[in-house]
Amino acid sequence: MREGTRYKIERFFKDSLIHLFLIIVAVTCIFPLLWMVGSSLKTQQAVFSDMSIIPKHPVWTNFYDAWTKGGFGVYFLNSIFYTVTVVSGIVIVSSLAAFAFSRLKFPGKNVLFYMFLGAMMIPLPGSFVPLYVLMTKLHLVNTRIGYILCMINVGLSFSIYLLKTFFDKMPPALEDAARIDGCSKLGIWWNVALPLARPAIAVIVIFNSLNVWNEYILATLIFSSKSLMPLQRGLMIFQGTHITQYPLLMAGMTITVLPIILVYLLMQKHIIKGITAGAIVG
Repeated sequence: MREGTRYKIERFFKDSLIHLFLIIVAVTCIFPLLWMVGSSLKTQQAVFSDMSIIPKHPVWTNFYDAWTKGGFGVYFLNSIFYTVTVVSGIVIVSSLAAFAFSRLKFPGKNVLFYMFLGAMMIPLPGSFVPLYVLMTKLHLVNTRIGYILCMINVGLSFSIYLLKTFFDKMPPALEDAARIDGCSKLGIWWNVALPLARPAIAVIVIFNSLNVWNEYILATLIFSSKSLMPLQRGLMIFQGTHITQYPLLMAGMTITVLPIILVYLLMQKHIIKGITAGAIVG
């Protein structure tokens, strides 16, 4: 009995220390975001004099000024278009490729798959140089399609690897039943494989949405026209113009951050579910 009581006390203290550590980490991550939102609702003078997180008299016009003066409307719509298009392209291409690697037999299949795995080891900035050279030769620099193709290429390796782990363990009986019902290979991919891989697809959507929304370096290389630039590139231009106007700068950063945070909060349960399911299937 004493041994059991001692074990419970030790377990209680261990759990308390772990939770305390996680709370401290969470606070250190959340506080800068709260300070950013609070500063976006203050005046220039109150940013350094008012230490409260949420001001008593919020200045909502800061968001309007940032939206109009910084041209965030164009940048915001560009980022939404790039994110939706790139993520849709990654899901379609990677799911087709992963299904082929998993369920089809063709010469050089393993070599091609290992090449995709090897591409995951290349740092993203390292791949931008050959991508830019290729886009230059194809005359796709400073075009939307060029940027979209580059970003689809960046997200393919991880997506193919994750989806293949799901398709590898797809029961052959389901595939046979689909063939009996008259499904082609594409029909099996659409009606059988994709519904089974929904957790993995959710993870791919979340991570690639984060990557596309926060991408800056490639946009700087590809685009020279302001009308084509995404939100992160537009934010840097806005920062250079209003670097001393902290409320407007914080308002612009809040506009940039909030959409992707909302997407993450709405779909966060799929991250652990998809990753753990992939680990179990693999």
